Amino acid sequence: MTRYLSSRVILTAALAAAMLVAPTARAYAGNEAMLKLLRILRDRGSITAEEYEELRLAAGQPETSSAPVAAAIETPRAAQAPAAAPVLPATTEALATRVQALEAQVAKQDTEIVRKALANKWYERIGLRGYTQFRLSKAADSESGPAVEVPADRSVNDNESFVIRRGRFVFSGDATERLAIYAQMDFNGSTGAADYSLQMRDLYADIALDKAKAFRVRLGQSKVPFGWVNLQSSQNRAALERPEAINSAVEGERDYGAYLMWASPEARRRFRDLVGQGLKGSGDYGVVAVGAYNGHGLNRSDANGDPHWVARASYPFKLASGQYFELGVQAYKGRFVPATTTIAVDGATLTPGRDAGGVTDERVGVSAVWYPQPFGVEAEWNFGRGPELSDDLRTIDVRSLQGGYVQASYRRTGTALGTVFPFVRWNYYDGGRKFARNAPHLKVNEVDFGLEMAKWSEVELAMIYTRTFTRTRTSAFPYTDSKGINRLGVQVQWNY
Repeated sequence: MTRYLSSRVILTAALAAAMLVAPTARAYAGNEAMLKLLRILRDRGSITAEEYEELRLAAGQPETSSAPVAAAIETPRAAQAPAAAPVLPATTEALATRVQALEAQVAKQDTEIVRKALANKWYERIGLRGYTQFRLSKAADSESGPAVEVPADRSVNDNESFVIRRGRFVFSGDATERLAIYAQMDFNGSTGAADYSLQMRDLYADIALDKAKAFRVRLGQSKVPFGWVNLQSSQNRAALERPEAINSAVEGERDYGAYLMWASPEARRRFRDLVGQGLKGSGDYGVVAVGAYNGHGLNRSDANGDPHWVARASYPFKLASGQYFELGVQAYKGRFVPATTTIAVDGATLTPGRDAGGVTDERVGVSAVWYPQPFGVEAEWNFGRGPELSDDLRTIDVRSLQGGYVQASYRRTGTALGTVFPFVRWNYYDGGRKFARNAPHLKVNEVDFGLEMAKWSEVELAMIYTRTFTRTRTSAFPYTDSKGINRLGVQVQWNY
């Protein structure tokens, strides 16, 4: 990552210098600062000798020195150029402070030389980033029913103390002008058993169909475009876990699939700004996305050869005041094959039956987000039909479902504690949990009160109190409701 940044800074500065100096090259022929920058790139292998010559000739500069790199990074002597000549700083630290202004000049010129210089150097285009979440949760005994269970949060367990909830590393970037790659791994991914391991989360390619990259095809394992909060990264989300109402559609948020996405350049800039400005955006999944996915979840094979079909439309509006808000609608349809296991019914052991080709699985959802500037509100609701264990516990049939959440928040920056983000969220769901064995009925009704603080952007502290009115335990039979639980969670997240 360091090499990528420093090389890009030097190359941008060198090209900008060429563009600035070229019109008056003869007047400033004695200025070797730009040539020294080019030599640094050449000597470290970021550009070839031939590419060095192209850049030098583009600036109209003669080759006047073959000084080694050690000399190239010294501060240029004042005598080397007239006082009026544009003299560039010769250290990468100083160049970094000026790169923004220089890039503005480069943007007005033909960048074919830069593209050609980096055409076969994919490693100069790929970045590394990630985050880790370190968590502790404690829950009081329920007023009735078993101990509370939160399927997505392994820290909610009487036998757990400290856990690493997520340990993510992301490799991503534009391998070429047409191909972008994204690979994310989790160093503490769940295998579905009691142990945890290194696990693939995302591995996909975006193929641009036009130069503006408005149209692109996404192939591989990636997030399914259903629900705004499912697309929002856990790195940005304030609440510790996603609401079951939306996440129950695609637990793990990901699947193998192929999607066609479209977004205007302006919409793509807004999607980037909503994340870059710390407004907890969902990222760029297109204004319109349509496609198909296996339908059986993260790192799982298809179980019936019948893909799910999905479509989503969402647009980030921007008011004259600068306020952002986003409206979206999404839907999917397919057939899901639930996993089954034996249970005891009336003294006998049986396995619930279901159609071998799967059970109807379809939903429609709406999303509305008023971004926190400083007050924010986000709300989603979905309804449809999906697999659910019958009342007599003998079959898994299709039944109706519905649920959603509403969250209100306030974002304030520049306080003694840095950025503070208090919020309150209501989470409700009533329907089958298709990803659990036997697809039992799941009822969730709870309220979260939370506070996220970030004194430094690379370290965040989140505290959340949850009052659970009702939550069904779906991991083991009998599927009983837990009621009246108070739960506290604390998390430290570091970003890199």
